[in-house]
Amino acid sequence: MALPPQSSEAFVREVDDAVRQDQLLGFWRRFGVWIAAAVVAGLVAFAGWLYWQSHSNTQSGIVAEEMSGLLDVVAAGGKPDAAKLDELTKASQPGYRATALLAKAAVAAQSGDTKGAAAIYKAMAADTKLDQPWRDLALVRQTSVEFNQMKPEDVVARLKPLAIAGDPWFGSAGEMTAIAYMKMGKRDLAGPIFAAIAKDTKAPRSLRSRAGQMAALLGIDTVDTESLEKGANGGTDANAG
Repeated sequence: MALPPQSSEAFVREVDDAVRQDQLLGFWRRFGVWIAAAVVAGLVAFAGWLYWQSHSNTQSGIVAEEMSGLLDVVAAGGKPDAAKLDELTKASQPGYRATALLAKAAVAAQSGDTKGAAAIYKAMAADTKLDQPWRDLALVRQTSVEFNQMKPEDVVARLKPLAIAGDPWFGSAGEMTAIAYMKMGKRDLAGPIFAAIAKDTKAPRSLRSRAGQMAALLGIDTVDTESLEKGANGGTDANAG
């Protein structure tokens, strides 16, 4: 007996739905476990990432607090906890690690162990995992503690890349280079460097003053550092009151 058109269409839809359900059930039987495992793995990975982020932030805060405490001790001329300091020199954050190494070297130098301090600075200067400013600072510090035992020409050669006006470490590197030139009897090379340091508004005031005096002794005029500072500040002092 033939079915009415409406009943026929409804029957076809029911068959299609049944076929799709069977296909879906078959697909789930074959791949359902793997899909569920993938979803669970994704959720676990996401949860792990969230934990790692939280843990990293927490650890950074802890390291920062420990570093701050140790630096306060070092700045006061004291001797920090050696074990804690050694632990911080292995920190995963390069900045904290570099700071801890500088502090460790400073403690060694304060205790008279200049060879130990120089070894730490030398290793830092050669560490390609540290940013260049840290490595340059370590090189300046290494030269500072070894200066009296070095040949003047070796000082000049080592600091040549840094003893250039505009370099962040020009003040310290330039001063040691100029003194080395004086030891070599090359006053004509030392004087201009002292003069350049005296005019460097980024250099510490004490260093600029010392360099200005040395330049004057060598017969080189320098611009008054106070005038330079006022100019750099936009004439604040002149407009005061």
